[in-house]
Amino acid sequence: MFKRLRHHHISFTNAVNGILWAFTTQPNFLIHFSLSAIALWAGIYLQISRLEMIVIVFTVILGLTAEMINTSIEAMTDLITRQYHQDAKIAKDVSAGMMLITAIGSVIVAAYIFIPQLTG
Repeated sequence: MFKRLRHHHISFTNAVNGILWAFTTQPNFLIHFSLSAIALWAGIYLQISRLEMIVIVFTVILGLTAEMINTSIEAMTDLITRQYHQDAKIAKDVSAGMMLITAIGSVIVAAYIFIPQLTG
């Protein structure tokens, strides 16, 4: 039992280190986090419904997760090769595309929830 708890503690510590690394080294992660914090604050300030707040929270989680997956794929690709390879370019481009789709989706969700609050 103690061995399992120690393993989970180590895994948790490594995960926290990964989040801290993203905060301290990845400008895009910090930008996404800052915009996410603004969206959460706006939701609280505008007193959006519980369901709308849940949608905002899940959108924030999706965006930050996609940014971390994108960063992981780019780092792994760079670890495998620093030379130009078409397959490496595809991996990086598709990963960046995932983040772009997530960001566009987040803006659409935010607009759908916040614009009526601000104009109504």
